[in-house]
Amino acid sequence: MSEVLNAVASRFESGATLTHESAKAAFEAGLQRIAAGATGVDCAPLAQFDSSALAVLFAWERAAQARGMAFEIVNLPAGLASLAQAYGVDTLLCRPELAL
Repeated sequence: MSEVLNAVASRFESGATLTHESAKAAFEAGLQRIAAGATGVDCAPLAQFDSSALAVLFAWERAAQARGMAFEIVNLPAGLASLAQAYGVDTLLCRPELAL
């Protein structure tokens, strides 16, 4: 049970907006959290986004992988998942709900 609690505690929230205008700041903030040991992001608060959100999510995944850590993306909004599918990159997102 403590492993589940620790996994949730090591996730950070995406914030409500992740667009071209906010991408650089969000990216930097996420990198700081990953450097501090975060192993995932909860996208539940994400309400406004564009394709920049996908770029940031992929960059966070790469940063975690470079540190030898798995990175989970949870609660991805349906609209962002659809955008990823339209671009053909949906299978690249590490999302536990898609794992078989």
